[in-house]
Amino acid sequence: MKLVTVVGARPQFIKASVVSMALRGVCREVLVHTGQHYDRNMSGVFFEELKIPKPKYNLGVGSGTHGKQTGEMLIRIEEVLLGEKPDAVLVYGDTNSTLAGALAAAKLHIPVAHVEAGLRSFNRRMPEELNRVLTDHVSDLLFCPTRTAVRNLAEEGITEGVRVTGDVMLDSVLHFVGLARENPEKTKIFSELGIEPKRYRLATLHRAETTDGGVGAVARIFGAFERLPEKVVIPIHPRTRPLAEQALKEHDFGNILLTEPVGYLEMLLLTSNANQVLTDSGGLQKEAWFLGVPCVTLRRETEWVETLEGNWNVLAGLDAEKIYRLATRTAPDPAAREKKPFGDGHASEKIAKALAAAFGDDVK
Repeated sequence: MKLVTVVGARPQFIKASVVSMALRGVCREVLVHTGQHYDRNMSGVFFEELKIPKPKYNLGVGSGTHGKQTGEMLIRIEEVLLGEKPDAVLVYGDTNSTLAGALAAAKLHIPVAHVEAGLRSFNRRMPEELNRVLTDHVSDLLFCPTRTAVRNLAEEGITEGVRVTGDVMLDSVLHFVGLARENPEKTKIFSELGIEPKRYRLATLHRAETTDGGVGAVARIFGAFERLPEKVVIPIHPRTRPLAEQALKEHDFGNILLTEPVGYLEMLLLTSNANQVLTDSGGLQKEAWFLGVPCVTLRRETEWVETLEGNWNVLAGLDAEKIYRLATRTAPDPAAREKKPFGDGHASEKIAKALAAAFGDDVK
């Protein structure tokens, strides 16, 4: 079996790391990096840290409008697929790389397998929502992280090829967090930033809904962070950096510590040792849940509804007063974590077996 895997953004690198390990010996995997994230701290470092094989193809698409970026990817991925002639194409999540990979394969009548199928925020203004819906509707194998995802697909009439595998991000956290804690080069992150475990809060900001409001919107969010009793550490996304730096120039936000983007292992350490996470990221919501860290999500909805149980994750939107209130007055229920909605940490193995059964020799 020859499998082409299409990745292009930080969360996909993390997911691909554990799935690729499970696929070794099962198939010939050809890794295609679209170049959607092109800064080394947002892409290359992950291949090094997570021991992902160097991509055979780096398409170098870079940033641009959604239409331009997706169109460029579609053209270049199609060229790869025509040359490689794989048995199937594997895509992850909900980025423009996901949609381009799925569309290119489907138009060439190559089977598509989608990891993280069935997630829905039910907000069609989110580009991620459009990407995931369209990808699901052209996929042949749909690997769902939760039962909720299966129900979402059934409500859209998709029942063939659907598998509940659990969440590959749980696999990744379980595999890598121990390695991070044992690595003295990674644990230096605390002394380098001048912070102590459990005496800071961790935040990330990158979604279009957050940044579209410009400096004023970012400054309002920072205003809520400034009122919190602990320092707020923000590994800053390239999209948000100019807005954040301008907000810091215009306001006296002494409680906020901006840092460069960090590698995955450092991010696991920062997350597991924070006393709270504040984020508009889908993946970080889950990682906080996996690591038992309360989360305030800076959105009005989430694809990961399971994290909301017991107030381990709460939705604040972008309202500064609500962010502050939920961050300081929400008490999570420890009993809610006894359920395991994201599987048993072996999703990657289940995905590898399903792919081999569908397109190659079965795995014993």
